[in-house]
Amino acid sequence: MATEIKRAHVFITGRVQGVFFRSWVAEQAFRLGLRGGWVRNLRDGRVEAVFEGPAAVVRRMVDLCHDGPPHARVDNLMEDYSEPVEKLASFEVKMSH
Repeated sequence: MATEIKRAHVFITGRVQGVFFRSWVAEQAFRLGLRGGWVRNLRDGRVEAVFEGPAAVVRRMVDLCHDGPPHARVDNLMEDYSEPVEKLASFEVKMSH
C-alpha cells in the first residue's frame, strides 16, 4: 500500500515573529524527515507555512506548530488540508511576504 501524501496550509497567529519561529519550523521539518514545504512571515504579524509529505508526518508537523518554539505564543492556528499541488521537494524558509 502506498503512503498517502498530503498538504497542509497553515496560518499561525500570536507572538510568532521575532522568536525564531521560522527557523524552528525548518528544524522540526528536518527532524521529522519532511522534505516538502516552506514557511514565511506575513506583514500582518502571522506566520504562513505549507507542509507536503506523508499524511502522518504532515499532521505531526501541524501539531507541533500549535505550541511553537519556547519563546513563541500561539494564539490560533488555521489549517487546511488538501492533495499536494506543488510537489515540493525541499523545505525552505522564505523571506517575509
